[in-house]
Amino acid sequence: MAQDLRNLFEKDSEVQSAKMSAGHEARFLEKLEKELPVEKKSSGFNFLNIAASVVVLLGLSFGAYQFFKGSGGEIVPDEKKVVENNIKSMGEFSPELKKVEDYYLASINLELSKVQLTPENKDLVDGYIQRLKELNDEYEKLTIELNENGPNSITLDALINNLKLRLNLVTHLKDKLEEFNDDSFIAENV
Repeated sequence: MAQDLRNLFEKDSEVQSAKMSAGHEARFLEKLEKELPVEKKSSGFNFLNIAASVVVLLGLSFGAYQFFKGSGGEIVPDEKKVVENNIKSMGEFSPELKKVEDYYLASINLELSKVQLTPENKDLVDGYIQRLKELNDEYEKLTIELNENGPNSITLDALINNLKLRLNLVTHLKDKLEEFNDDSFIAENV
């Protein structure tokens, strides 16, 4: 069994020196192509890949925008903005209070939208607007108190009374303007 490996390799190289027939390699490649056709692969970036990438990028951008929008648009907001962003209005404590607050604010805004400002009634309207600003500032202070102390009947009553007073003030302004316009109309026709 012991054979000299060198002898085996010499005999093998003599066998391998045999030549193949002409065109053998071409015939072999043709048969191989028939059995296993080569599929052409895409370049890797077709339209669907690009569209999917754009959708993912937009989704991530929107998510980041929503995340940073909630924190005031800053990664580390200053303390004043944190306090302002965490203030809850009366309506955020219960659905009933939200209905009351929305009703009064909508009524106030509706009545104010009906007021027609003219050069003749400008002083009268400015006086009422100034009083409305004072009441609005007081409402904001009461809202801060509500956030600091939590909802209690005294603060909630004060907030509702503030809204009522503002609505009454706007209604009174509207009545005064009608009276003013009636007096102006009578004075013009006399």
